[in-house]
Amino acid sequence: MSTATHWLFGDQLGPHFLTPGDPGPGPEAPVLMIEARSVLRRRRFHRAKAHLVLSAMRHRAAELGDRVTYVRAGTYREGLARAVGDAPVTVHHPTSRAALALLRTLPQVTVGPPRGFLVPPADFAAWADGHGGERLRQEDFYHWTRRGHDLLMDGDRPAGGQWNLDHDNRRPPPRGAATLGVPEPYRPREDEIDEQVRHDLDRWERDGEVSFVGRDGPRRFPATRAEALRALKRFVTHRLAGFGPYEDAMLAADPVMSHSLLSSSLNLGLLDPAECVERAEAAWRAGEAPLNSVEGFVRQIAGWREYVWQLYWYFGEEYRGSNALRHTAPLPEWWNELDPEGVRARCLATVLAQVRDTGWTHHIPRLMILGSHALQRGWDPRAVTDWFHRCFVDGYDWVMLPNVVGMSQYADGGRMTTKPYTSGGAYVNRMSDLCGACAYDPGRRVGEGACPYTAGYWAFMDRHRRRLEHNPRTGRAVRGLDRLTDLEELRRQERARGDGPP
Repeated sequence: MSTATHWLFGDQLGPHFLTPGDPGPGPEAPVLMIEARSVLRRRRFHRAKAHLVLSAMRHRAAELGDRVTYVRAGTYREGLARAVGDAPVTVHHPTSRAALALLRTLPQVTVGPPRGFLVPPADFAAWADGHGGERLRQEDFYHWTRRGHDLLMDGDRPAGGQWNLDHDNRRPPPRGAATLGVPEPYRPREDEIDEQVRHDLDRWERDGEVSFVGRDGPRRFPATRAEALRALKRFVTHRLAGFGPYEDAMLAADPVMSHSLLSSSLNLGLLDPAECVERAEAAWRAGEAPLNSVEGFVRQIAGWREYVWQLYWYFGEEYRGSNALRHTAPLPEWWNELDPEGVRARCLATVLAQVRDTGWTHHIPRLMILGSHALQRGWDPRAVTDWFHRCFVDGYDWVMLPNVVGMSQYADGGRMTTKPYTSGGAYVNRMSDLCGACAYDPGRRVGEGACPYTAGYWAFMDRHRRRLEHNPRTGRAVRGLDRLTDLEELRRQERARGDGPP
């Protein structure tokens, strides 16, 4: 146990980052936090995200009181030198490769193992190496994690006899319903710290130091451990039971549905994943939530979130340059500015407005509206990854790199997923109420009123026919191209499409 100063990054804000470890902080070790302006200068972040991160950091510093030295500096290196000079410092493994590279240049810093995740990296590496290191499937990892952590298990069998209850969790929204009608999620109240954060962001932006996209306020996501615990309790008590069946559905007037809104709290380190899945399992065992909803929630955290974190480190920095489909088109200005005003496709306009206004939307709009459009248009996957990183309150490099490069844009050619995740308008029409009042017809792929997603889907399949025709999950769709009597018209139509909003 070290008596050195312990450095907390801005996504290491929960109590589990200050419990003793080796190396790690002693019970009374001084704490250092650095608010580095360079982070906000580096990217054009969503304003609500910048507000949330700074609010969470400053709230944590206020809680720690005299124990913490809180430094505002141009860079981390500058802040560290000002606060401790060459004195020894401990820190838990950071969540980005850039931060780890910085730490390795600082001889007085000792880096301990990561916290805030379920599986030690060495254990994952051994598991992945045992599977050949390629085509590592989330489902296999999920089973392994549940066994190892005794999550939703009855002895050596999965609770209920099945690992995967997706067949109960993919219902379209209730017909004719504008909302699910479930209790509202927890909403925090802003305080004087939020007021000061907003004042500082206004001043920095006015002075030209930083620039943001999107709208800020009022704050929608927890910035303290206490707020995050209240959000978790409200979800488990009032919203978890209805989560599963409609977790893939979309409603224009109900963007939150029954989702937990806990991702930003987990990614700030305010919540630990173990406590989230254990509370959900306890609710099922107490008869307070059905198994399919609990399994769906556990899968999101112990399955997908954990899997993405592990792949970020396992695949290495070269993964960032993956571009198996050779997509190089730049992101258009209306997309970068989160401007839905000229977008006629109702699904895309609705979701883009949600991102503009809140910095959040749930996983299906991210994957099947935003990501699918980017994939169909052939946009550069590095630029798409950066956009998701900047524009979502829960977006971090480790989160978005595998999610976007691997799953959303299929840029790794199948190392992570078995197929590209894209669809025509029929899927959106089935899983949402977004098509009814749209200017486009989800059943049309060419001509006036043709749905840009339906046309884009078939054009994507046509462009990548050679790669996808032998894939068991896309081969049938590729063969369907030969039955399209309007394929040449579709090709001309899509070649003529510019980068303006659909």
